[in-house]
Amino acid sequence: MELSVINSRALDGISAPLVQVETHLSNGLPSFHIVGMPETAVRESKERVRSALINSHFNFPDRRITVNLAPADLPKEGGRFDLPIALGILAASNQLDSEQLAEHEFLGELALDGSLREIPGAINAAIEATSANRKLVVPPQCALLAAHVPGSSVIPASDILTLCAHLNGRQEIQAQRMEANHVTHSYPDLTEVVGQATARRALEIAACGGHNLLFFGPPGTGKSMMASRLPGIMPPLGAEEALAGLSLRNLGGSNVPKECYLRRPFRNPHHSASAAALVGGGSRPRPGEISLAHGGVLFLDELPEFTRHTLEMLREPMESGEITLSRARHKTTYPARFQLVAAMNPCMCGYAGDLEKVCRCTPDQLQRYRGRISGPLLDRIDLHIPVNRIPPELLLKKHVSGESSSTVRARVCAGRAIQIERQGVCNAHVQQDLLSDYCALEEVQKRYLERAMKSMTLSPRAVYRSLRVARTIADLAAESKVLNTHLNEALAYRNPDFS
Repeated sequence: MELSVINSRALDGISAPLVQVETHLSNGLPSFHIVGMPETAVRESKERVRSALINSHFNFPDRRITVNLAPADLPKEGGRFDLPIALGILAASNQLDSEQLAEHEFLGELALDGSLREIPGAINAAIEATSANRKLVVPPQCALLAAHVPGSSVIPASDILTLCAHLNGRQEIQAQRMEANHVTHSYPDLTEVVGQATARRALEIAACGGHNLLFFGPPGTGKSMMASRLPGIMPPLGAEEALAGLSLRNLGGSNVPKECYLRRPFRNPHHSASAAALVGGGSRPRPGEISLAHGGVLFLDELPEFTRHTLEMLREPMESGEITLSRARHKTTYPARFQLVAAMNPCMCGYAGDLEKVCRCTPDQLQRYRGRISGPLLDRIDLHIPVNRIPPELLLKKHVSGESSSTVRARVCAGRAIQIERQGVCNAHVQQDLLSDYCALEEVQKRYLERAMKSMTLSPRAVYRSLRVARTIADLAAESKVLNTHLNEALAYRNPDFS
């Protein structure tokens, strides 16, 4: 047999398209050619494969070797094709039994001694391989993560020699089992927050309904501290949501730690982050912070310090829950269903409205500072919460902390369960045309909302978002209808200074 075909997977955004590695041995001067749109790392695999086979005591054919990565119009990158290329050479030179090869897909970068190194996107490949009813062979560092795909059969191969013994039937490699998740996720607890009853209430509402949140107040009042407590009171990740988040984090190439498998992500990029770092990008687009925060929290501290251009790029993903990155020859869509939590000072010096320190900013400076954040972006933030300075006598007292995160989380989970049973999604994601069904208002409430819209100069988007917040407040109170008190509280959270 001088021709072999090995199944593998490329990496194209969050998808893993099938790549068939065709290897042909022919007569002629010894040479090694790889065709099929290989990038630099793939072309360099020739030397890695040659050394790995020789050091693993296989015979490297002294013939003309042609490797085709099909389909030819799909760009191939990385070292993920080292293993299938090596196996293709062994099968074409009759050093490997080819009967079982069609039942498997292979991914892995080869070291010069024949051992396998981890590659990014193993979980994406496992999803596609399971759909195709094939077993997936990957390095051990990737196997545990890939085994989280339901119904998958993942074989961890530490080196090419052991793998060939398994394929030839001489030594069996047990399929990787998904380990039971006994990790207790430890989040910062709300008991460490002293006072700030309004902010704590807003965190609970945001966690229950999936709403975006803005804290504004003087420096040192605990805005960042409270934002970091939000993941600890959010409902547990669902299986599908956790799998999507795992696949996105695995695209970066690093193996995700076990303790982070089912943990809600909390991304906290610095305000100097570029637009590409925040939303994703590159010549071959990779996910940015908003996609890595999928299913969790994206925290933007010092919000006005981010460039206007960078912040404006958040507007569409906040509505659609995904980001599409288009390049001249490539287009990729990543999920980005994140919950935005932002924090900012009220002015440049930080003390506008503070009772203890005098603000030094002029009205023009104040307006210019707040003008760094556009109205359309603020419209998409449901809760605008002032965070005031804590009185010293309260701060220094012992045993003044409020409820723990576990207590608040129980109420949040109960409220979220009501939403899922009623409409299948959390309140923040209810479609606008269905909102009137779930937030039915009486005529008196409608007139009240019309007056509030005029007096607070609210946009239609802001009104609909306030209705969603009111629906969440009602769900926390286990009320079937949205009452006046719920509407009043929801509108109170849309601060006129930031609307």
